[in-house]
Amino acid sequence: MPAERIELADAELLYLRHWCSAELADRWLRELIDTLPWTQPQIRLFGRAVSVPRQVAWFGDPEAHYRYSGLDNRPLPWTPLLGAIRQRLEAEFGRRFNGVLVNHYRDGQDAMGWHSDDEPELGADPLVASLSLGATRRFDLRRKGQTRMAHSLALEHGSLLVMGGLTQHHWQHRIARTSRVHEPRVNLTFRQIITSRTDE
Repeated sequence: MPAERIELADAELLYLRHWCSAELADRWLRELIDTLPWTQPQIRLFGRAVSVPRQVAWFGDPEAHYRYSGLDNRPLPWTPLLGAIRQRLEAEFGRRFNGVLVNHYRDGQDAMGWHSDDEPELGADPLVASLSLGATRRFDLRRKGQTRMAHSLALEHGSLLVMGGLTQHHWQHRIARTSRVHEPRVNLTFRQIITSRTDE
């Protein structure tokens, strides 16, 4: 399938606009929204507890504990659908994924702030495969230590963005709020959590 390489210094970004068909993406979107046990956890921000501005769920192998934003996420067991998507990704990229963070953006008011996926559990050069289902949302990138946005990409229904190499060392990304989007979006970010078992 055609893939677009996004040319940014110190980054490896590959965008596959039609990774799955619209019909398949429609079916996956509806099943995930209707069946996953969504939560909206609270994090500490400037000394007070605030709810994250989206719904989330973490799935993975039993050892794939993932800590971010002060949250210790114990994995739920893979569903048949999430397991099938994982197998397709592993076959295509020759990399193992033992966890997936699923985000449900109910409309344009749900968002994700600036961050890098650089937690120690992800290893030295993490590979993150990000599948987008539902409403198209703008994905922004900026250099770490800078405030100026350097690049934006419209993540479309059924598309896959793969971030690898030094991307998380040098870049931050976000999904900003927007008043223009009223439909839901589900984003699945597949990762490899480094544990004593996965190092063997």
